[in-house]
Amino acid sequence: MKMFASERRDKIIQFLNDQKRATVKELAGEIGVSEATLRTDLNKMEADGLLTRTHGGAVLNTDNDNETSFSVREKKNKKEKMQIAKKAFELIEEKQCILLDASSTALEMARYIKTQPIRLTVVTTGLQCAMELNHNPDITVIQIGGLVTKGSSSIEGTLGLSILDYINIDLMFTSANGFSVDNGLTDFNLYEVQLKKAIVIKAEKVIALIDSSKIEKNSSAVFASLDQIDKIITDRPVGSDIAEQIESNDIEILIGR
Repeated sequence: MKMFASERRDKIIQFLNDQKRATVKELAGEIGVSEATLRTDLNKMEADGLLTRTHGGAVLNTDNDNETSFSVREKKNKKEKMQIAKKAFELIEEKQCILLDASSTALEMARYIKTQPIRLTVVTTGLQCAMELNHNPDITVIQIGGLVTKGSSSIEGTLGLSILDYINIDLMFTSANGFSVDNGLTDFNLYEVQLKKAIVIKAEKVIALIDSSKIEKNSSAVFASLDQIDKIITDRPVGSDIAEQIESNDIEILIGR
């Protein structure tokens, strides 16, 4: 059975996540495609910033997998993330149960929420989010359990998802490495994607926190298709063509200022 390029890309990322580096020959054998096809895939993935080509193979980009990656992402577009966080807060009502993922934008949101006079239950996959919110006595914090991602403050895997059988998520606030009209919300870490996919299904509404640099960008794996997204909050107006396509899928676009 023929494998789609996106499926090959997922398998390549998974292999590199496990092995850290690989040769073209190893990957071609593992995935069952010709070395020529594999080279084309690797070149495209390098252009997308997912990996770095080496002589005869590839390695994962270090900024995706090292200890500084979260702190680097946290500092990037900080002003835009704060604008998005404040706009997102306007959607929250007293005594709701919301979910924040482990993204740097969600952490910005957690820092803002903890200063507000509101009673909430916050479920999170982010260790730092949980620690920030725990300082506010009016907020009940539920941490989803699982494996702590190396060099990060996020949880991966679906070990702790059974807790969602006992609570209702009114609003899920999630960021992503990319959003496109073709694919929806995409991310790099396949294990985090697996967790986000499961939460998207459980949430009443899914709100994407996407700064404008990520619009019409794709990462390796989809975790929410267009029909699963209710609103997109970004920091500046989206181009009219893209906005029209997004809104035609019943997704509301909100701009944080």
